[in-house]
Amino acid sequence: MAHGFAAHKEMGLRPFAEYFTSNLRIACLAYDNRCIGASDGEPRREILPALQISDYSDAITFAQSLPEVDAEKIAIWGSSFSGGHVLTVGAVDRRVKAVISQVPLTSGWDTFHRLNRADLVPGLNQLFADDRQARARGEEPRRIPVVDKNPQARSFLPSSDSYNGYISAEPLGWKNDVTLKSLEAFRAYEPAALIQHIAPAPLLMIVMDNDVVTPTDIALEAFARAREPKQLHMLPGGHFDPYSGPLFTKNVPVQAKFLQDRLLE
Repeated sequence: MAHGFAAHKEMGLRPFAEYFTSNLRIACLAYDNRCIGASDGEPRREILPALQISDYSDAITFAQSLPEVDAEKIAIWGSSFSGGHVLTVGAVDRRVKAVISQVPLTSGWDTFHRLNRADLVPGLNQLFADDRQARARGEEPRRIPVVDKNPQARSFLPSSDSYNGYISAEPLGWKNDVTLKSLEAFRAYEPAALIQHIAPAPLLMIVMDNDVVTPTDIALEAFARAREPKQLHMLPGGHFDPYSGPLFTKNVPVQAKFLQDRLLE
């Protein structure tokens, strides 16, 4: 299990892990993506999808080395940004026997252009170019806030939904910035490009019906391209709603049943 963009594992993963381990004969390995939280890596808070995808497979290798783990029954769980990662890992790492993808990013390009006004994109392109030149001169990476209270201000996730979701879950030590290179990499990332190759491993995708962060229609288009066996669980609400409260209680039992039926039996 790993969390979404720039999020620490303490920002809402524990309730899922505790529910799974309390109700199933299962162990959960939750970790921070590289350069984030308790994990090492430099520059801090630089988020490059290809490296995080590789880290998922390394986490699988570590889990398989544990004596209490059945190495033949590995499921991967991801949410938001890492919900996109598991779509790729599930397609290419055949040790994976089940995939849970919650409110996933499925197209970086489409999501980037949905979140950012068209008149702001040329300025962002210039910032990307300036950052590359600065790095070549040996300067520190340029940075951008993850969220901002003003959704019109420049940030990685420019929406009031994002600001409220991150700040309400802010753990000790979380910092509200990432490298500009992370945003450039996000735009080029197409995590659902291989979604049709997850099969024969089963896929469960959780999609919110009013998600403006990883837009609902983009996620549904990706799900339509996945092959059976697959399961879609639609919930009412926005991107941050399935982590807690009444929607958590409608969400996590479905995930647990999926694991019981598709992985453990």
